[in-house]
Amino acid sequence: MNNSSRTEPDSGPDPSIPQEIFRQAVEQAALAISITDAKARILYCNPAFQRVTGYSSGEIVGHNESVLSYKVTPNLVYESLWAQILRQRPWNGLLVNRRKDGSRYLAELTITPVVDESGQTSNYLGMHRDVTEVHRLERQVQNQKALIESVVDAAPVAIVMLDEQERVVLDNQEYKKLIGELGAEPAATLLAALHADMGEVFDRSRKTDRSFAGHEVRYTPEGHKPRWFACSGSWIDEQDASAEAFYEPTRRQYMLLVIQDITALKEQQEAIRVNALRAVLAEQERIQSLRETLSGAIFQLQAPFNMLAAAVRMLARQPGNGAADALTASLEEALASGSQTLDSLRACIPSQSDETISPVDLNALLKDTLRMATPRLLADGITVEWRPTELPLLSGRPTRLAILFKALLENAIDAIHESRGDRRELILTTLASPDWIEVVIEDSGPGIPEEWRYKVFEPFFTTKGADHQHIGMGLSAVQDVVTSHGGLIEMANAPGGGCRARVQLPTA
Repeated sequence: MNNSSRTEPDSGPDPSIPQEIFRQAVEQAALAISITDAKARILYCNPAFQRVTGYSSGEIVGHNESVLSYKVTPNLVYESLWAQILRQRPWNGLLVNRRKDGSRYLAELTITPVVDESGQTSNYLGMHRDVTEVHRLERQVQNQKALIESVVDAAPVAIVMLDEQERVVLDNQEYKKLIGELGAEPAATLLAALHADMGEVFDRSRKTDRSFAGHEVRYTPEGHKPRWFACSGSWIDEQDASAEAFYEPTRRQYMLLVIQDITALKEQQEAIRVNALRAVLAEQERIQSLRETLSGAIFQLQAPFNMLAAAVRMLARQPGNGAADALTASLEEALASGSQTLDSLRACIPSQSDETISPVDLNALLKDTLRMATPRLLADGITVEWRPTELPLLSGRPTRLAILFKALLENAIDAIHESRGDRRELILTTLASPDWIEVVIEDSGPGIPEEWRYKVFEPFFTTKGADHQHIGMGLSAVQDVVTSHGGLIEMANAPGGGCRARVQLPTA
């Protein structure tokens, strides 16, 4: 077979298309096109070239392309340009050009060497477009991005961006500090807490792109004290920038999570709350002490007056004589005066204040009561084991309930102090059932004799003696509080030794 019969593909223009079509295509092209000789002298430019540069064809033809160059373009760029096209390879890049009126513009330029049949470069084809506005917009976006990043980094709160799988894609310095402090990725833990606290509200906010603000979350890192954070979240939609999504837009959803550490604020609020509770309890205890003192005095005085009244009745039954009648009259006068005095004392007994019934978080109240007892616990070297479980809110009188548990805690501390044993422990447990909330306080003291289990609730019964300034009304008042809440209280020996006080309060 003769190889000369094979037809080589023709890379030239299709002979069926008239040359005039090529000329018109170049003339009408929206892209600025110029043709130069091998020394970069302009031989031809199309109307688009003239519009971009401001030069007419008559003004620019015959001049070197360098007439458009502006001095801010580095020489290295031109050196790279010439090195590329002299090797007969196209060059593409950006140049700062100058129009006829002196204004500058950024040109995206492509220069292609035109090689003749002998393999020599005969001409250069230049095509460029004004990308000044595109460059301005790109820089504006970059500047805004840099500004936003600097503001976010300088923000005094932790800011983190999460993708749809809740993975961190962007964070600031405060968030990085938070990771260093907590030793873990806090966003995942805080989001789990937000899911648990907010429930369906969180999911609805995500679906409707609605934000939430200032939701408080407690986080207790292992081996560290509890931390509190105020979390705000908003969802941001990003349009898919890929080519296939141009006509069928898809979106990706991101969550912006702002985390503010409010631990110090919460501790301050707790301190204020505990101090306020301490002041209220001190006033209530002062009133209760006065009630106990007056009640005790009336109780002690009532017995002699009863005996005196009996004596008067006996004398009245005796045969009458002048001396007996005079004695009876004197005794009756003394008895009337004493009764009047007792009535005056009873009138001086302060009445119990009517406290409004409200929802009570019993775990929080017990923690506040423990905080008030902390100085005594530390002074006596008592270790506290706190075993709370999640409790429903209880309808009750908060101050009276605080007095109840404060009295039980103080009794337990006194018992441990009196025992002077090596084991100095106090265990506080809360439990919940469908109908009851149970609070159990166990101490490592000497325990309670079986015959005292019910006697301790009697008025004026005390095991502490007069030197301790107790008149035995503490547990009687405790039982009054429990009874007024429809509850039960039991005193018994703990399984591990010591005393166990169990309080049951109804939830309904």
